[in-house]
Parts: sequence; structure tokens; C-alpha cells
Amino acid sequence: MEWSKMLGPSYTVLRVRLEPGEEVWSEPGAMMLVRGEVEVRTVSGGIGRALLRRLAGGESFFFNVFRARSPAEVWLVPGIPGDIEAIELRDDEWVIQDTSYLAHYGDVEVSAGFRGLRGLVAEGEMFWLKARGRGVAWVNSYGGIVRVDVAPGERVTVDNFHFVAMPASTEYSVRKLGRLKTLVFGGEGLVIEVEGPTTLYLQTRTLPPLARLLARFLPRHG
Repeated sequence: MEWSKMLGPSYTVLRVRLEPGEEVWSEPGAMMLVRGEVEVRTVSGGIGRALLRRLAGGESFFFNVFRARSPAEVWLVPGIPGDIEAIELRDDEWVIQDTSYLAHYGDVEVSAGFRGLRGLVAEGEMFWLKARGRGVAWVNSYGGIVRVDVAPGERVTVDNFHFVAMPASTEYSVRKLGRLKTLVFGGEGLVIEVEGPTTLYLQTRTLPPLARLLARFLPRHG
């Protein structure tokens, strides 16, 4: 397997080259182009995982699997404009915001991760997937992706909507930024405080402000 990116960082396309017998898994609807002889099938993440994701407020948990029968290429794109980054998995585990998962390759298991009390507190939006094993997981962002390396003992504060991925072993907590006035009127809401050593992937834009802006131009009913 080889991979490359095109047209980044705003409208990035992931191009995966497969040898016969190799396969890449992606979220449904991500395929842009297939070149060569490729078998495509749709599989669920398992009844238990699908149920867990539904209970956590997500959609049904399915993957499209592209298996090459000849030397082939599969082009994958996310549903929102932004960048794509690869996370190398080396028998470890990462947590990924569910809207940021794009695809994976190798001996990798992607499952639903219950967001728990801290996730529910974080404006009800923090739902994670878990990717573990050995291979590559590709994540996408709204806007650009920034890698932040946090030194041992260092603490950084991140707006939860900017979060893309981090190692599952990362120490973190959820809190509000500033006082109640900042929470209500300052537009900064609740944040995640992370302690190093760790690596974070963050996105430079968030969808809620765009959704609020678009709502002003949509017709209102009732």
C-alpha cells in the first residue's frame, strides 16, 4: 500500500494505491474514484458497536471495504472542506472525533467509544471512535490540521470542537473557560485541558459557527 494527498489543505483528496489482495476501509460516501479492478462491500462494525454508537447519538456504524483484485487506486474524500492526515498505529490506540474518521488500512480495529460523563458535559458533542492495532488511520478536518506535541508536565487548553485525535492514554479533563459570563457571552464554552507528554491533532475551523451563520439565511417554519 502507498498513499498520497492532492489539492490540500483546503479540499484534500486521499489517494491510496493497493496491490492485489490489499484493502482499505472507509466511512460510507467517501469514495471519489476507483481505478483498476476493485471489489467493494459494505460491512457493519458489529451489532454491539452499532448499538453503542446509536445510543451515543450517532448513525449506524458501517464501513465500505475496497479490496484490490489488480493493481488499483482508491480516491477518498471527506464530506467537508479541509485537510487529511495519517496516524501511524503501532500496536497502540487512539481516540478520534467521530466526524474526523475517514479511512484505515492494516490490522486496525475501529470501534465506538462511549463518550462518558466528561463527553456528555462537553456540550453533548464529544463522541469518540477508538482505533487500535497496527496500520494507518486517516483523519480529516474542517479547515487545516495542526499537530501539537505537548511536553511532559506541560498543560494545554483546547476548545472541544477543535479536537480531532489524540492517543487514548492522554490525561485530560473537561472544564469551562473563565467565569460564567465567558461561558455564556464569550463564545468559548467548555474546553479540554490536556497534560503531556502527548500528541494532539486539531482542526483550525469548527462547524457550529458555520451552522449558526447558515441558519440566518434559511427559511423558518412555524
